[in-house]
Amino acid sequence: MKILLTGSTGYIGKRLLPVLIELGHEVVCCVRDIRRFDPPESLRESITVLKLDLLDEKSLESIPEDIDGAYYLVHSMSSSGDYQAMEETSAFNFRNALKRTAVNHVIYLSGIVNESELSKHLASRKNVEVELSKGNYNFTTLRAGIIIGSGSASFEIIRDLVEKLPVMVAPKWLYTKCQPIGISDVIAFLSKSLFNPKTFDQNFDIGGPDILSYKKMLLDFGMVRNLKRKIVVVPVMTPKLSSYWLYFVTSTSYKLATSLVYSMNIEVVCRDNRLNTVLGVKPLSYKDALKRAFSKIESNEILSSWKDAYSSSGLNFNISDFIQVPSFGCFKDIRTKPIENREVCINKVWSIGGNTGWYYGNWLWKARGFIDKLFGGVGLRRGRTNPSTIHVGDSIDFWRVLYANKEEGRLLLFAEMKLPGEAWLEFKVFNEILVQTATFRPLGLAGRLYWYAVFPFHGFIFKGMINKITTIP
Repeated sequence: MKILLTGSTGYIGKRLLPVLIELGHEVVCCVRDIRRFDPPESLRESITVLKLDLLDEKSLESIPEDIDGAYYLVHSMSSSGDYQAMEETSAFNFRNALKRTAVNHVIYLSGIVNESELSKHLASRKNVEVELSKGNYNFTTLRAGIIIGSGSASFEIIRDLVEKLPVMVAPKWLYTKCQPIGISDVIAFLSKSLFNPKTFDQNFDIGGPDILSYKKMLLDFGMVRNLKRKIVVVPVMTPKLSSYWLYFVTSTSYKLATSLVYSMNIEVVCRDNRLNTVLGVKPLSYKDALKRAFSKIESNEILSSWKDAYSSSGLNFNISDFIQVPSFGCFKDIRTKPIENREVCINKVWSIGGNTGWYYGNWLWKARGFIDKLFGGVGLRRGRTNPSTIHVGDSIDFWRVLYANKEEGRLLLFAEMKLPGEAWLEFKVFNEILVQTATFRPLGLAGRLYWYAVFPFHGFIFKGMINKITTIP
């Protein structure tokens, strides 16, 4: 069968793709930015890549007429203050575009929406469900709450809180009940629902066997990690203060923190578990889902991470627009140094950031990350998805990967920290020489003043960094 997969570069889409191919399907992967899509070589024979933008009706005309099924796995939360209107328009355009196809079944992954008063985030998800259900195809909605898995936003936020704070003074929404579900079970429900007549034209809540408060989830996480934690819940934290608390303590963006806080005031508990019986799925417990997530982390098998989505920074751009580093009107810091061993040098470049750090002056990088957080930026807490591999579109601390070719020996990063301008950092190895180039395109007088203010630190940081990268210990 030919399956249309939207959200192919997202957290869920990256994990669903290999499962669909293993089941024998041909998959049409929909992406807004082709440069961000880098599937494993083993999957390429079974996929077609389609560039489209759900907000652009014209681009949707390229959807093949002979598709049999489709997954709608996109959302715009935190990418814009008006994400509700964007999500509604995207769903409307998608539904209209499918009229020209032979699609039989569409599956939408949404959030549990069982209360009468919903947050903006959950209300928007519900609105998308209503819009998609008007199509001339069989339609299934799977509604999930907190998803637990290596790299998921919920998992990483809980991990940040528990591993960094021995004592937490937290808002009262920690008493709210939810029903977490492991990512492997979400993928099982998504794949097994496809073309199953028992799921047609219905919506189902999917969750694990445990109904827990957020406080219990944090304490159980600590138990799994052998960390003793104390949580003090105070009733005086407003949603705005809660958002700031979540933003500064965790790696989430402020927009995403705000959306999450308002959603966390609402219980997300399954109405029933009837789909478990229909599809023969027995979901993991919360603790087992945590253990599985850590086994993936420890073996470096993280297939996808929410931090690699643009929502982790609040930016929304095409990599193609920034792949060509400008020169006119730019400031540059260019350093070259002979390398002792090409393979060692490139491996060091490919390990930069995250737990490895930036090789020199890490305290200055951390200070810059802290300042970035104060001004609403991403800071350094995002780290990186994998300690040794890099793909286009990945986040590395407060940088975004624009180009990564290990064989060529070139890595190009674009800054996502708060800046009065735009910045690139490039590493290029050729003729046994490493060329390290920092480029800054200032925005007005403020940008120029910023460059001259930080210029003294560049000689210290960038000189030390290139020396460490090119030297064999």
